[in-house]
Amino acid sequence: MSRRLKTCEAADWKVCATTLGIHTVPDTLPPIRRAWTRLALLLFAFLCVLCGHLSGAHAARPNIVFVLTDDFGWGDLGSYGGAFVPTPNLDRMAREGIRFTQFYVASPICSPSRTGCTTGMFPARWRITSYLQTRKGNAACGQADFLDPEAPSLARLLKASGYATAHIGKWHMGGGRDVTNAPSILRYGFDECISTWESPNPHPDITATNWIWSPQDKVKRWDRTAFFVDQTLDFLRRHPGQPCYVNLWPDDTHTPFVPSPALKQKYNAANNPSGERNFQGVLEEYDRQMGRLLDGLKQLGLATNTLVVFTGDNGPSPTYDHRRTAGLRGSKLSLYEGGIREPLLVWWPGHAPTGRVNERTVLTTVDLLPSFCQIAGASIPGELAAKLDGEDLSAAFTGGTPTRTKPVLWEYGRNTNSFAYPKAPRDRSPNVAVREGDWKLLLNADGSGAELYDLAADPKEEKDLATERPDVTKRLSERAVNWRKALP
Repeated sequence: MSRRLKTCEAADWKVCATTLGIHTVPDTLPPIRRAWTRLALLLFAFLCVLCGHLSGAHAARPNIVFVLTDDFGWGDLGSYGGAFVPTPNLDRMAREGIRFTQFYVASPICSPSRTGCTTGMFPARWRITSYLQTRKGNAACGQADFLDPEAPSLARLLKASGYATAHIGKWHMGGGRDVTNAPSILRYGFDECISTWESPNPHPDITATNWIWSPQDKVKRWDRTAFFVDQTLDFLRRHPGQPCYVNLWPDDTHTPFVPSPALKQKYNAANNPSGERNFQGVLEEYDRQMGRLLDGLKQLGLATNTLVVFTGDNGPSPTYDHRRTAGLRGSKLSLYEGGIREPLLVWWPGHAPTGRVNERTVLTTVDLLPSFCQIAGASIPGELAAKLDGEDLSAAFTGGTPTRTKPVLWEYGRNTNSFAYPKAPRDRSPNVAVREGDWKLLLNADGSGAELYDLAADPKEEKDLATERPDVTKRLSERAVNWRKALP
């Protein structure tokens, strides 16, 4: 491209006109020809500027890679105080980006948590209340067999705005076991998908048998995250001129913990699929693969135009004496902090400030839909926007500290049979919870058993203030119970 046209792409049209010589059309030309020449050059200048703005706007739309780790603990990462194994790559992500300390998932168990990520709404609104399983088990939980394909979908909104979309990894919002009529993942707005057994689109390389995994799988259990990272980078590589959205949802670090033979030997691990030494091997490899993801983005020249968001879908199990929750009360299956508060890392070179820790903004997975749409320049229809439980807090991803305006609400435990978990009495929570500001209240759906905690002073939920602050208890109890009654 000539120097003049390059100038036109970056300049005001009047400057562009001068650059192209519109004001120096020779006076020796006949008047009519001189006028038409100037007009033609002026229109050309305008089109150059317009094209420059449009191409600049397109380039400014970032790729978004959303990494959702399975059964991840608040204390699994070194940057959050974890000491199981070094996690240098994820800690590098924290150093090179933003680490959040008040991020929450929509549920303490996988399927509803993933539904919250997908829809921007509390998952019970779509009758997803526990992990999706057999038809009989789903009925016992009072839930649907799969997420309604008419539900709001982050991927669908981004695809409509021009994004290429892919789901790579665990789905668990329908399909598997005896649920054979779950809609394809593509129905939710994805152009491509590669998924596990708990989905309507199981990939043959990781589902050799009718179960979550097997030794016969072409891609071995310890290589699954590497497989998903490879597929993610390949998708981005194949769409060089188009912004991409990718769900990278591995099924590590969920049990069974199956490290590679080399890592099993390194940690002297036995054959206990939930043992701590096996977990150490799995976590080390998982961290290495996250490093491969970041390095791969740099090698593709995409690092500065790719937002990577890393978190987990719910708290850990097992907790190893709550070391995986860094002392937070609860675990997977609990509405105490250990079940719903998750690490959140945001890596976006040149956009997210380095080494930042955000301790103020309360973010949840239902906020991701409106926040990602804002970042991507994707519009949300007004009727849908009014129904969302999440809100746009995208300023937090570039270093801001926005304050949420809506309370966060949870429910887990529709009955005492299907939801008789976790087994540890101190970790088993009431079945409804609400957070508003620093206050968190838990109680049962019938209004009994209220517990109130000031999370700013007591993040481990050790001092119940329900009787000391009856005003707050009453106000939040009414809000939580009324919300629960309004759910299907």
